[in-house]
Amino acid sequence: MFSPFLSNQMWVRFVICKSLEPYQFLMSMKKIISAFVFIFISSFISAQSLKPFDDGSAVKFIIKNFGINTAGSFKGLSGTILYDTINPIASEFDVTVTAATIDTDITARDNHLRKEEYFVVEKFPDIHFKSTKVTLTNSTDHLYMFGILTIKGINKEIKFPFTVKSLNNGYLFQGVFTVNRRDFNLGGRSISLADEVKVDLSIFAR
Repeated sequence: MFSPFLSNQMWVRFVICKSLEPYQFLMSMKKIISAFVFIFISSFISAQSLKPFDDGSAVKFIIKNFGINTAGSFKGLSGTILYDTINPIASEFDVTVTAATIDTDITARDNHLRKEEYFVVEKFPDIHFKSTKVTLTNSTDHLYMFGILTIKGINKEIKFPFTVKSLNNGYLFQGVFTVNRRDFNLGGRSISLADEVKVDLSIFAR
């Protein structure tokens, strides 16, 4: 409100300040919008959609059979990995392997593992993992993965630490976890097989 007691100089300053208010408001809004756009673009650029490849990857497992370590592997990697280099906890993993590719170096055993008592590959062709969250750890070299592993239509939550390194224009994701085969109805009540299965992942994606 105009005051008759303002001096000429003060009045000029008052008029100038009032005239600058819309300009200052617009400039502030412009800075805020620019900041949001920068964050959005940075996130878009840092989050890379990657595809896993069998070449350069290894999905291995070890289980004791009659007390002896028996190793095997799977192939047929497919899916999508959304890896955010700036904000890794925003990363997402949705990956499958083909159950029928199971390989323990003994053909007769592999064929048996593909059947009813184990993987039933005709009915359940894929082994699927989908992350639910990724968190930081106390180590700068490791992240922590949480997700759902699906085998034979049975879903179980798993969690494990993993590492990421840049490799050949892509990324190598490595981690190890264990599962109980009985949780997925694998091998029935076999007394020759141990319950615990160690899974070693080395997934190359780009």
